[in-house]
Amino acid sequence: MHPQHIALAIAVAMIWGFNFVMIKAGLEELPPILLCALRFFFAAFPAIFFVRRPAIAFRQLMAFGFTMFALQFTLLFFGMAAGASAGLASLLLQVQVFFTVLLAVLFLDEKPSGWQITGAIIAFCGIGLVAANVGGDISALGMALIIAAAASWGAGNLISKRLGEIDMFALVIWGSFVAWPPLLLVSFMVEHNAWDLDSLSRLTWLSAASIGYNAYPVTLFGFAAWNWLLSRYPAATVAPFSLLVPVFGFASAAIVMDEPIHPWKLGAAALIMAGLCINLIASRLGKR
Repeated sequence: MHPQHIALAIAVAMIWGFNFVMIKAGLEELPPILLCALRFFFAAFPAIFFVRRPAIAFRQLMAFGFTMFALQFTLLFFGMAAGASAGLASLLLQVQVFFTVLLAVLFLDEKPSGWQITGAIIAFCGIGLVAANVGGDISALGMALIIAAAASWGAGNLISKRLGEIDMFALVIWGSFVAWPPLLLVSFMVEHNAWDLDSLSRLTWLSAASIGYNAYPVTLFGFAAWNWLLSRYPAATVAPFSLLVPVFGFASAAIVMDEPIHPWKLGAAALIMAGLCINLIASRLGKR
């Protein structure tokens, strides 16, 4: 990868890492689906009036918006609301790397090396360590939902890669546009308490900050940049840069939220990130 593109991938990881703190803060005042819907509403408007729809079929746009945005973040937000700390959520979501590689093998005929398979096994040992410690900073339900969110992200990565070189900024905006209406409808149907005037009147600047950070730096910049990189490099090369997300996620959670970092968390992080590093190195060696 070009050094400037490596720097871009690192910047996206930093923005995404801090976002887990912002999500946790937003969930203090808003229910998961409504927070998710508002995120994508503001990511789409008013930008959609100034950006032309990408030159792809509407079904492709719907598939991207559903997997990369609506489904992934609904599952993530519910997982964090069900009992997952910001730091652990940032770590678990990174197994999207292996879902991305697996789906690329199944649908794009990309061939994983033995080292990439080894990396995946090591990383999932880290997931097992998290599973062995459910109950404190994470619940079994929260863990399952976040891993499901990672699978949805992997599917979104695959769809993005198959689209080729298109305007990724436009894709993110229009993907957000198709994501928010069904989310808002579902929220209205199941999150009744969030829609009464008394609840809305109690919202503070914290909700606005969470929505704004999710909509603009995270979605418009972060996903546009990420998908732009995926369109130019193999999935196995780009996806492992997300290994930096939990570094920033744990650091942000510890500094801002005083989230404790227990020894088992460090062990799980070491295993998962070691697996991701092996996968990244293997993908780079495979191109030589």
